[in-house]
Amino acid sequence: MAERILESLPADYREGQFIGRALSPEGPCVITIAEGQLHDLTGVASTVAGAVARRAFTGGRVIGPVEDGLPDGWSLLAPIDLQAIKASGVTFALSAIERVIEERARGDASAAASIRAQLEDKVGSGIRSVVPGSAAAAQLKDALIEEGMWSQYLEVAIGPDAEIFSKAPTLSAVGTGAQVGVRSDSHWNNPEPEVVLVCDSHGDVVGATLGNDVNLRDFEGRSALLLSKAKDNNASCAVGPFIRLFDDTFTIDDVRHAEVELVIEGPEGYRLEGRNDMSQISRDPLDLVAQCLSEHHYPDGFVLFCGTLFAPTQDRDTPGAGFTHKVGDVVTIRSTRLGTLTNTVTTSRDAPAWTMGFTAFARNLAERGLIAAM
Repeated sequence: MAERILESLPADYREGQFIGRALSPEGPCVITIAEGQLHDLTGVASTVAGAVARRAFTGGRVIGPVEDGLPDGWSLLAPIDLQAIKASGVTFALSAIERVIEERARGDASAAASIRAQLEDKVGSGIRSVVPGSAAAAQLKDALIEEGMWSQYLEVAIGPDAEIFSKAPTLSAVGTGAQVGVRSDSHWNNPEPEVVLVCDSHGDVVGATLGNDVNLRDFEGRSALLLSKAKDNNASCAVGPFIRLFDDTFTIDDVRHAEVELVIEGPEGYRLEGRNDMSQISRDPLDLVAQCLSEHHYPDGFVLFCGTLFAPTQDRDTPGAGFTHKVGDVVTIRSTRLGTLTNTVTTSRDAPAWTMGFTAFARNLAERGLIAAM
């Protein structure tokens, strides 16, 4: 396990402070990394949500140097627990165009190439040049409506309101090293490499991590009302490896300028590389957080996927059909300051069932005498 932790951490991990979770033989534990040492924080804060709420990031039992890894029988989990799992979409011009393509193709990948060329020519430059919600964006909207080019996806791309949705149930995210699932009846899908912000109940951002917001292009393309079915499936949300907490070495400005690299390695030798450049996002990450919080209150805090620039258009098998996952694909998402999230693709049907919901989690903490530390 030592090797997996070292491979997942950023090169400057000794300079930063990290919080995450691991599964021990007794149950889930909160772990931290500071100055190159692993700590078991569970006796101080038995949930990451509680640690964030109380800013309880220090103390606990020293496990040992990161190089020595976790104790025998322990494995990494997603570094979040009781937080609501939220996501923002269509936050980059390229992703806006790709969502419109899905809509116009009605989820048919074979029709995407010709639609893409038309939309990029007529829409691409416009949505790249306006600030969402501005007077110029409103004028562009009017012009696109007149040309019959308007879409609900362009509304959230350049309109005043961002797309915010619930990605997955609380406690359902998988961590690095786990299998990630796509529906077995999906035939056009892809990973979405994203920065994930970690927020307390007031919307204050305490740190960031990486995420894979698995996307089913055929389902959502048939109807935007299928978004929940396209997004919320067994093992379809990966987060990790650790949350890097904000401090003097890592701030929201590092998030704003982060580059997220993606590599997909298929079982047949296929390889695809891409990246998500956060400097090209159309809305500031803190604006997305504010829109997510809105008038609502998340008592255990929330995490927010910020969206992605990456949209694979490279053909994998059939010319003109673009990219879609195959079982066995290894998806690696990496960012210099946040580390590496790696998952292997399977179907949601065949991925391990999610069994530790809140009832099982609370019962486990109670049996271990840790409820008071939540």
